[in-house]
Amino acid sequence: MPQDTNYDTFAEAYSAENETSLLNGFYERPAMLNLAGDVRNHRILDAGCGSGPLAAALGERGATVSGFDSSEAMVDLARQRLGAGAELLVADLGQPLPFADDTFDDVVASLVFHYLEDWVGPLSEIRRVLRPQGRLIMSVNHPILYPWTNPGTDYFKPTKYSDEHTFNGQAATLTYWHRPLHAMTDAFARAGFQIEVVSEPPYSTDAPAEIVPPQFKDRESFLSFIFFVLRAK
Repeated sequence: MPQDTNYDTFAEAYSAENETSLLNGFYERPAMLNLAGDVRNHRILDAGCGSGPLAAALGERGATVSGFDSSEAMVDLARQRLGAGAELLVADLGQPLPFADDTFDDVVASLVFHYLEDWVGPLSEIRRVLRPQGRLIMSVNHPILYPWTNPGTDYFKPTKYSDEHTFNGQAATLTYWHRPLHAMTDAFARAGFQIEVVSEPPYSTDAPAEIVPPQFKDRESFLSFIFFVLRAK
């Protein structure tokens, strides 16, 4: 996807962190799998597959999974994880996708869309490759996150911003687009989707106590991402 964040420069560090971090391993990924439900015999496209942990988990649940990412380094890591037989491509969500119409039962887009300024074009492409009544299951930064962490900013104004992170000891800068909730839902409707589920889930009870920050230990949930299940009209 077109973005200012170059995952090629820290792909291995991000992938290692992603495996067991609270945000990814015990919050975002379990929530995506829970929303996907029974995927046996489903053909699924992992849009922005990264190093492939979600694709691998869906495959273990009986799905046939194809994936793509704009980062060549991430796709190389996904090939190492999923094997030479997996259909994995370097592709850009901001461009026409290299898949035929009506190909997939489901598309998963895990922490991808918050990198994009425009949502309607990419959503329309996903709608094209989905079979009729297919699902898009997606997670993005929660729209309250940016105004919470940047007091005084305008929640209603789409805004480009960057955050500094450390992944497995390596510093990295991620650049996102904040948009209010109504802008998200407007884009879904314009691209031909209807909302089935909006989820703000708890983190997994399997999370080891040592990775849960002290301020979260007496809470079942916290807000970092928001999750949607969308149905292609």
